[in-house]
Amino acid sequence: MNMTKRFQFKAVGMKLFVIFFTTIVLLSSALGLLSYSISKDTVMDQVSEATSGQMMQAADKLDFLLAQYEAASRQWALDTVLREDLVTVSTADIGIRDKTQAENRIREKLNGMASSDKRLQGMRLVAPNLQAQSSYNSTGYSGMSSSDGVKAKIDRIIQADGEPVWFPTEIKGFMENENTATMTMGRLLKNLKNPNAQYVLLMDVKDEAVGEVLANLKIGNHGQMRIVAEDNRIVHDMDPAQLMQPSAITVPSDAEEGGIYYTADEQMVVYTPLKTAPWHMVGFAPVSDFVQATDKLLAVTLAVIVAAVLVAVLIGYYMMRTVGRPLNQMCSLMEEGEQGNLRVRTEFQRADEIGRLGLSFNRMMGQISALVDQTNASAKEVLVTAEELAEASRGTSLTAGEIAAAMEQIAQGSGSLAMEAERENQLAENIGVRMSKVSDTNQVIAAAADRVLRVTGEGAQHMDSLVEKSTRINQVNRAIVQNAEKLKDNTASIHKILELMSEITHQTNVLSINATIEAARAGAAGSGFMVVANEVRSLADRSKESIQTVGAMILDIRREVQGSVDALTSASPLFDEQLHSVQEAQGVFDNVRHEMDALLTEISESTHAVEVLIDSQLALTDSISEASSIVQETSAATEEVASMSSEQFKVSEKLVGLSSRLEELSEGLRKSLVMFRT
Repeated sequence: MNMTKRFQFKAVGMKLFVIFFTTIVLLSSALGLLSYSISKDTVMDQVSEATSGQMMQAADKLDFLLAQYEAASRQWALDTVLREDLVTVSTADIGIRDKTQAENRIREKLNGMASSDKRLQGMRLVAPNLQAQSSYNSTGYSGMSSSDGVKAKIDRIIQADGEPVWFPTEIKGFMENENTATMTMGRLLKNLKNPNAQYVLLMDVKDEAVGEVLANLKIGNHGQMRIVAEDNRIVHDMDPAQLMQPSAITVPSDAEEGGIYYTADEQMVVYTPLKTAPWHMVGFAPVSDFVQATDKLLAVTLAVIVAAVLVAVLIGYYMMRTVGRPLNQMCSLMEEGEQGNLRVRTEFQRADEIGRLGLSFNRMMGQISALVDQTNASAKEVLVTAEELAEASRGTSLTAGEIAAAMEQIAQGSGSLAMEAERENQLAENIGVRMSKVSDTNQVIAAAADRVLRVTGEGAQHMDSLVEKSTRINQVNRAIVQNAEKLKDNTASIHKILELMSEITHQTNVLSINATIEAARAGAAGSGFMVVANEVRSLADRSKESIQTVGAMILDIRREVQGSVDALTSASPLFDEQLHSVQEAQGVFDNVRHEMDALLTEISESTHAVEVLIDSQLALTDSISEASSIVQETSAATEEVASMSSEQFKVSEKLVGLSSRLEELSEGLRKSLVMFRT
């Protein structure tokens, strides 16, 4: 059963059926599906073009809305009265009355702007340092916030240097403490004359205002609209829960203009940038919303394909009957002829190509019968000639084999000699390369040694300078110790003088007391003397206090001097050891310099010897190269002769084989012709 199916599929009739069926079905399917695809693409192009136009109009409306607030903020920046009021509230030496009036005007201006526009949540004038007492806002706001996020946004506005900066919608507002979702426009109100009077103007726009602009824009039956920031966060969406969340529908990072693309889940995405803020308006909807009309065309296409399948089946069956059956009959007759029956003939009574094929088959079988008879006679003659040719070929093959073996031995000897010469030449070249490397290495070592010698000389000079400086430091240290000892002795002398002055002060105090007693005895006549005695006693007391203070300072100086003397005395052996170490290092540098001089001399002698050896190696390489060239020429000639001899031997062997094959073929041809019946 499997053989029958395979035979029927390989038959011409079945192939014609498959070709007609496949061609008709594929053409009808391709045309229908292509029409459906073109219609679908046309519809999508028209929809995308219309949607892009709507998106651009909506973007222009939103840009117009945002531009109004930018223009209003620009007017605030140019308002001279507001600028003067900000200077007034920022200046410390302004009266409370003037400052209060200026603050009231600022708040009235903020409240007036906020109440006149229902799309505004409110307005703020924020000090750059985010201090609540220096900032102002319209009615209905919560307090100020100085979180890191708010500071970063204020710094961004200040860095814009007076240009408007838009911030995406935040659920809790700009200050992160409100209950209404707002997007914020910030601008720095610059004051070049009085930088302390610079404020940041904040306008909080309700998210509902953006929703009103986009309310009439709809994409398909299930489409959505949203505004996306640069970091792919959602600035506006009909679903408030999506605000500030990452958008699953993204905008290409390199998109500078509007565009359209399709996602993997069959969503059409249309985006266009805003001019006032670095955001993109994005609309997306399922492609199925726009291609419902083309589904009818798809149903018609499928019906046409089914009809085409039926027509293809009928045409294929007709071709099998008119072409396949006669060809099967012809195949049966040819199979009988293959078995040796050359008497078979066709009986087609048709005037088309099939009938002509039958007549040609009959004539062919007649000519083959005559040819078989003639070939049978020729095969007998060829068999006799093949036997004679085989005998002559065997003799030629033996002679050629002996010549080829001799030439092969000669060629092998020449090849071995050439390989040995080549190897010796390679060894000589390797020696030359290594000697060159040795010469280069000697030069590098000589250069390095020369640099070491120079560095050693510089080090010796530095060590001489270091020895001199260490000696001077040791001398200075000893001089400091001697001066400190003298200072200690001088402080001891000063202390003795202070003790004497203290004794004198004590005696003066005693004398003043006695004078006071005597003046009291004298009564009114001694009152003037009593005043003088009191003054003397007062001076004596102050002198005593000063002497005590100076004495304490002298004691502190003696202790500090004694500490310095002890420290310098303990450091003196260290300075002596340092001087000794420096002198030893100086001797080491001198020894290194002498050793490097000797090393340079030995390297120069080694370099000269290597150069002489390189010259000898070059001469040896030239000699080996000449010998190698001669050996290679001889080897090439020998190999050529050996190759020719080998080819001759192969030809002879092949001739012997062909003779034997011809003899076998002649015998086989004779046996094969026996099976034909003519």
